[in-house]
Amino acid sequence: MPKIAKEFHGQTVITTFETTPALAFDLMDALQTAYDECISKQPGFIAAGLHINDARTRVCNYSQWEKREDYQAMLRSAEMRDRNRHINTLCKGFEPVMYEIIASY
Repeated sequence: MPKIAKEFHGQTVITTFETTPALAFDLMDALQTAYDECISKQPGFIAAGLHINDARTRVCNYSQWEKREDYQAMLRSAEMRDRNRHINTLCKGFEPVMYEIIASY
């Protein structure tokens, strides 16, 4: 389970996906399968959460990693490059952004 706290010194990544209501659940299935079969087993993975908006047009993924390099290595793996090509067909685009936690309340 992700822990949002100022004391966290790993890498936080928030990825947003723009999709359509017709593809939203296919996208969510692909992301859940990627986490179940691949991402959660990668070195440095700590936790993640998947969110979908009410309109089924946006999916948000929050993940935490021990180090930035762990996240980058996962993205560069052959398996995730293949998975991301498929995921890209289910959305208009997605953008992972690395963040630093400044405060939590």
